Order: sequence, then C-alpha cells, then structure tokens
Amino acid sequence: MNEKLVKKAQKLRSHGFTTGEIADELNVSMDTATWLTLQQPNQSEEKSENAPLDFAINWNSLGGSSSRLRYVSAALSDMVTKYGDFEVVVGIAISGIPFATIMADFLEPYEGSEPALAVFHPQKHRKSEKSPVTKGGAISENFASVSGKKVIVVDDVITSGNTIKTVLRVLKEQGAIPVAVAVLLDKTGISEVEGVPVESLIKVNRLG
Repeated sequence: MNEKLVKKAQKLRSHGFTTGEIADELNVSMDTATWLTLQQPNQSEEKSENAPLDFAINWNSLGGSSSRLRYVSAALSDMVTKYGDFEVVVGIAISGIPFATIMADFLEPYEGSEPALAVFHPQKHRKSEKSPVTKGGAISENFASVSGKKVIVVDDVITSGNTIKTVLRVLKEQGAIPVAVAVLLDKTGISEVEGVPVESLIKVNRLG
C-alpha cells in the first residue's frame, strides 16, 4: 500500500477526522481507512501485503476544477434522464454534494420547477464513533424535503454499497420514492441496490 496514502490517512486522523471521513476523503472503504490509520511509516512490504483489497481514488484534478465538475455532472445527468422526471436530487456528504448540486441545475424541470437539492449526512461521519448506530444517517433540514418526492441519489464512489443501502432506507422511511442512483465510480460492479438501479460513469470489474 502506498506509504504516502498511509501518511495522509494518519494526518487526517491527527486532525480529528473520523474513520468515515477519512474513507470519504481518500475514496476508500471503511476497512481500508481503518487499516491505513493503524500502519507504521516505513514498515516492511511483507506487512503491507495484508492490506485490504481496494482502490484508492485521487480526485484532485477533478475536484479542483469547477468546469470539470460541471462536465462530469452533465454526463451523470444524461445517464439518469431515462428514468423520467425527478423532484429532488439527494447528494451524499461530502463528495456527492457538488455533483448533486450541479445535476439539479442540469435536469429538466419537473411540473414547471427545477429539481430541488437535498443532502444526506451518513452516520459514519459522527464525531463519537463509539456511540450506537441508530438510523445510519439523516437528511439535512437545511435543504429540500424528500417526503412524497421522487428522488435520485448521487455520490462519487460505491465501494460496498452499504452507504447507498442506508440512504435508500432512510429516504423510504421519510416517504421518498428513490428512482435511481448515480455515481462517478462503482468499485464493485453493482447494477442495483435494494431494487433501485445504479448508473455509473466508470465501473470496475475485478478478474479472478
């Protein structure tokens, strides 16, 4: 595993980031984030071979450019238009929010009004990681309501699908109607989650 990645994970931990926040920042799974924070700098390659099977994604060239974010968001918007009109675009914090915000602007108006924006905060971002998991996350009250609305869910990466499952469960509990999920990268080749179709710009398929 890249020593630079280990150092970055441990630096984030020293700044008070939770495991979930580190996972999101580095675009890796929770297991990988935990493993990275437990490594010692300059350790032997033999120990590094025990690293979780994962792909670390670096979005610097994309996230640092508003025009590139717009192009990618336009592509994601085009991929979900086949599912019909949407009333709310739900961005998963943190990295799904920029894409969802721009997509809400791109997508066709629904009954005369543009799709609204909602934000989902995963429970894995909670500061007290020892606290019991309740609902697994929450819809921010500072943005649009999802109750009774047709929604699409937007994130940057699907690693295991667990976060998406949680989001869909919370949305349904609040009376929303999830129609599709849009992601930039699907690490596991998931075509649907809980019966909701997943559209991805890039899909990684492991061989063997």
